[in-house]
Amino acid sequence: MFSDNKKPRPMNEFGGQPNRIEKNTTIKGDITSEADFRIDGKLEGNVTTSGKVVIGKDGYINGKVECVNADIEGKFNGELMVKDLLSLKSSATIEGTVSVAKLAVEPGATFNAACTMGKGAVTTTTKMQSSKKDEPAKAS
Repeated sequence: MFSDNKKPRPMNEFGGQPNRIEKNTTIKGDITSEADFRIDGKLEGNVTTSGKVVIGKDGYINGKVECVNADIEGKFNGELMVKDLLSLKSSATIEGTVSVAKLAVEPGATFNAACTMGKGAVTTTTKMQSSKKDEPAKAS
């Protein structure tokens, strides 16, 4: 069936192939999908997906993102609504407003956002930044 010995690309639970915006690509506009997204380029607009959003180290989104899970290594500015887990890698920079069920932050990440966590959480303004890679992020 696969004569070139390549395995098929994994599909998300909805049966769609993941979408990718490559480095050195800029998109202006809104995206709606049921599939996962990986952004390594620049997006000026909104993303709505019932899948996962990954912002790569060189990726940037300025707009509103609604998704189930998100992993961020790059930059985000705007409104971020994650139904389950938001994972911020050490190189991530987040600004704006964030609403999540669960949040994981690696040391070194910059998190300057008004954040609401869990069900019925109160919105608080939190600034977190770590100057060293081995030092945990501190709220101020």
